[in-house]
Amino acid sequence: MTRAFPSPSLRARAAAFIFSPRAQNFILGVILFNAVLLGLETSDTAMAAAGPLILALDAACLAIFVIELAIKLFAMRLRFFRDGWNVFDFVIVAISLAPAAQGLSALRALRILRLLRVISVAPALRRVVEGLVSALPGMGSVFLLMGLIFYIGAVMATKLFGATFPEWFGTLGRSAYSLFQIMTLESWSMGIARPVMEVYPQAWLFFVPFILITTFAVVNLVVGLIVNSMQDAHQAEANQATDDYRDEVLNRLAEIERRLRERDRRDGHG
Repeated sequence: MTRAFPSPSLRARAAAFIFSPRAQNFILGVILFNAVLLGLETSDTAMAAAGPLILALDAACLAIFVIELAIKLFAMRLRFFRDGWNVFDFVIVAISLAPAAQGLSALRALRILRLLRVISVAPALRRVVEGLVSALPGMGSVFLLMGLIFYIGAVMATKLFGATFPEWFGTLGRSAYSLFQIMTLESWSMGIARPVMEVYPQAWLFFVPFILITTFAVVNLVVGLIVNSMQDAHQAEANQATDDYRDEVLNRLAEIERRLRERDRRDGHG
């Protein structure tokens, strides 16, 4: 009697194929090649010379992505959606398949998001993103602290310098934006601080502590949290790899022990 559904062995072979290093490297190559094609589509010269070929190759790359996801769905079934990276790939490809007509032409520009699939294929990039995401809860308190510092600084700057320099500190919003520019060290000295100090010579007593607190203290706290989270993610991945290797060794030993018992049983009956 013919089975209505594929056998588990077929699913296992499909999973072994699509998750093999060779297949993953091939997908990575297609992603990078597709990124080059999407860049060429922005060139009028390239499109005039080989527009149909570029579009055909782009469609072929998208077809490969769809086939890859179809194989993963076939091999993993509903377990496919339990992995956040699989859902990420699914959304990226779904956006690429969205029609470009009826007011959705802006979605064509989002096709470059396919390049983000490099993150899900490359383990090193995946660790960076996982570390960044895991650091978000701890970064919330740091951002709250920075927000308080900015609010206090913006109120002080508006009161101190707003009347003379309304374009930089005339309102609370302008003061906050100017202080953000100062925090990034973008033309803070010659562009803002020194012109203000020509009118208010003691203004450095405000700007220098603000830079020390925000740029060299709070920002470094954010960097430290991200680095620690990346290290934790790397350690967790290493522990998982160790556990998988241990389970594989134990399974092989159990299989060897089972075969030895079967051989001894046969020898005993013989």
